[in-house]
Amino acid sequence: MKIISYNVNGIRSASTKNFFGWLQSTDADMICLQEVKALPAQIPDILAVIKQLGYHHYWFPAEKKGYSGVAILTKIKPNHIEFGCGEDWIDKEGRILRADFDAFSLMSVYLPSGSSGEDRQAKKYEFMDFFEQYIKDLRMLYPNLIISGDYNICHTAMDIHNPKSNANSSGFLPQEREWMGLFLESGFIDTFRHFNKDPHHYTWWSYRAGSRGKNLGWRIDYHLATLPMLDKLKNVSILPDATHSDHCPILLELEA
Repeated sequence: MKIISYNVNGIRSASTKNFFGWLQSTDADMICLQEVKALPAQIPDILAVIKQLGYHHYWFPAEKKGYSGVAILTKIKPNHIEFGCGEDWIDKEGRILRADFDAFSLMSVYLPSGSSGEDRQAKKYEFMDFFEQYIKDLRMLYPNLIISGDYNICHTAMDIHNPKSNANSSGFLPQEREWMGLFLESGFIDTFRHFNKDPHHYTWWSYRAGSRGKNLGWRIDYHLATLPMLDKLKNVSILPDATHSDHCPILLELEA
């Protein structure tokens, strides 16, 4: 089984760059999208293509147009879809969507960025505090859980091209990195690092100064899996050749 997570930075923009041709070539079973930046009513042509490719599709957009939003596309019909998390401001920003299947539950998540200023950094910390407890409670009901998406956090110095100059940058702040470490220690696997311990693997690059061509990036997109999923993990890869966004997709392969 193949599961892709991809911050597309606007599904309408990505669709003009042969996103769906690329998606078809991956033969993915499930796709978690972040930052879709569209309401379903705004993209009937895109929804028609998704249906034609054989996917059930579920969208949880932000109330604010052209902002945030997550989606899950899946060839396997879920038993249940959970839209949001019940926290009003988070749900208004369209940041959490869950699909429950027989063997596991899959979440598409998009953590806030704090790069625009102190107010948004404070909201990011608020999200992190809420999410930690939310997932702790959720795992009591759904122990086989995969949380895929854009966490907007580099966990270690290996996950960012220049840790010294970015020491005070949102996404690599000590409090954020500590939170990620504690979240993993609570019973999650960073699936990419489970298979690959090497540096210089990134999932996001600034559009400035030719950062992507120079591979000056950040690894902020993850497939995190609960420990009971360990024996199902087959492989994880980052797909930097997909250039529909300033992010690139990450691919998780599970044993059938």
